[in-house]
Amino acid sequence: MQTLRFLVVDDASFIRDMLKKQLRDAFPGCQIADVPSAPRAQAILKAQSIDLILCDWEMPEMSGEQFLRWLRAHPEHADIPFIMVSSRGERDFVVKAVQAGVSDYLGKPFKPEMLVAKVSKVLRKAGKDLTPPARTSGTTQGIAGASIAVLTGGQAAADAPPPRPVRAPKAVARGQAQLNFANFTAQCVIKDISLQMLSGMIKREQHLPTILEPVVISVVENDGDAVARLNGYVHGIQAAENRIDAQVLKLIIRFVDDDPSKLELLSRYIEKL
Repeated sequence: MQTLRFLVVDDASFIRDMLKKQLRDAFPGCQIADVPSAPRAQAILKAQSIDLILCDWEMPEMSGEQFLRWLRAHPEHADIPFIMVSSRGERDFVVKAVQAGVSDYLGKPFKPEMLVAKVSKVLRKAGKDLTPPARTSGTTQGIAGASIAVLTGGQAAADAPPPRPVRAPKAVARGQAQLNFANFTAQCVIKDISLQMLSGMIKREQHLPTILEPVVISVVENDGDAVARLNGYVHGIQAAENRIDAQVLKLIIRFVDDDPSKLELLSRYIEKL
């Protein structure tokens, strides 16, 4: 397999680390540059050639859509394959991305095999001669399994120490949130919330979230209107009752976004509660 050069653009370092881990597992020997903003991605493109860009939509300074339109408007970069990786999976956003010239669209959260399949498809369409990509390690655990290796410096998941207990924020703010995992969606009752984390409860269903599993959190008003959509990961999980068949689970979710506009929306929501 030829040496592939990827550019990962996302303001959340946790997301960038997961993408890099999955790409390295699937495409051994690849080179990956990662940056937290589109302007810094533009600087990378001036300094080196890139085979494929994976970019978030909602970022400070310049959105993924704006970056994509800039890319397509410059002949020297116009043909670079571009995959939008975003929590905004609504039809309107997908249509805008297509109109801007996106090569493919990947919604957060996603399974590792979904990422590999889309990247392989786009690269082959661009004329890259690929051997079948290696199987992604930790597939049965999803991206959460891969992120353990990222956060522990490559140690096996079994050797990773359990996360430290986290005390919930002092300020209490009740509300609702929709939690979108790669395999399922859960409705969450918010017990405590801050700009860094959320503590809440969900009903136990067929699927259960796991520690470090990525999640997209949609905070909503009591009337159902969306307030903010953030990226995060499961930091802690336990049964709400001291019973093995407890039907309610307590979750602690840490946010990973650094987007000032998202944090401003969340701050206003918290102030009203």
